[in-house]
Amino acid sequence: MDDDEAVREALGDLLMVSGLACHTFAGAASFLAARTECRFDCLVTDIRMPGMTGMELIEHLHEEGADLPMIVLSSVLDQQARAYALSLGVRAWFTKPVSDDRLLGAIAAAVDGGRGGGR
Repeated sequence: MDDDEAVREALGDLLMVSGLACHTFAGAASFLAARTECRFDCLVTDIRMPGMTGMELIEHLHEEGADLPMIVLSSVLDQQARAYALSLGVRAWFTKPVSDDRLLGAIAAAVDGGRGGGR
């Protein structure tokens, strides 16, 4: 999830080319609405977004006890925010830009970890 359409498209293309199904969202509200109809294996989110921020979304999912692996991909360099997000269960925090291999590896580990495998 990213409010920048070009970033969403590039990430979606990377995931689909890698053989992963992907849904992209411009914001937290549309993602939360889609969760009522779809099951997701992993969430990749930015932190700075209009409306509900990525951090607010992470807090919301944590408070509701969602069992959804989360990864942050953001230009935010705030170590305190990073530590807080990780304490809420975020599996990885990457600063943009990140290599495709690192991001795909983190997604694979998060999805596998969600199925009882290693983290």
